[in-house]
Amino acid sequence: MIKWALIFLVIALVAGLFGLSGLAGAAVDIAMFLFGAALLIFLVLLVLGYTVYKKIT
Repeated sequence: MIKWALIFLVIALVAGLFGLSGLAGAAVDIAMFLFGAALLIFLVLLVLGYTVYKKIT
């Protein structure tokens, strides 16, 4: 998911460079959403992994 966020970020930078502000804004929004979703999933799995580890040991 982080890979797709970086791809959309590059698309936004290239579109901004060429003056396509609408496309650049949309790509930035998608990149921010994907990064936020990946971060949320990471934190949930981190907490779940920590709680399972404490129950096993």
